[in-house]
Amino acid sequence: MKSMMTTNIYMPRGVVAVVGACLPEAHPEGFKIIADMADEVYTLCLEETHINMAVTKIGAMLSTGRVTKLIFASVDRSPHCTQLHYIKHEIERTMKLEIEVLDYVVPEDKPVLVSDKAIDMSKSLAKLAEIY
Repeated sequence: MKSMMTTNIYMPRGVVAVVGACLPEAHPEGFKIIADMADEVYTLCLEETHINMAVTKIGAMLSTGRVTKLIFASVDRSPHCTQLHYIKHEIERTMKLEIEVLDYVVPEDKPVLVSDKAIDMSKSLAKLAEIY
């Protein structure tokens, strides 16, 4: 595994997984399932890196055309890791994504696919307050 923020944007290719840096240690079985889905795995810690820097880096990486599919995966219930799942939506504000982007959280040993609607809802506490 390599660090996303210290990797040249022209290096990633194929199916790329960007995982929360703590995922491999926190949930090794779930991480292995994610890693097996990808050609390359990169770590990203949003406690260390501001999300705007990650958005810029990953957007530039996608603009090279070398990545065919992008997977984000994080531990569940982490406020920092939750931001991983906002990156796709932030990139879409500036460019059209031509590839599939999937989001997973790993609460234990099995990844759970998270829908765009769930990610959007997680950013709106007012809407969640209406439901709960």
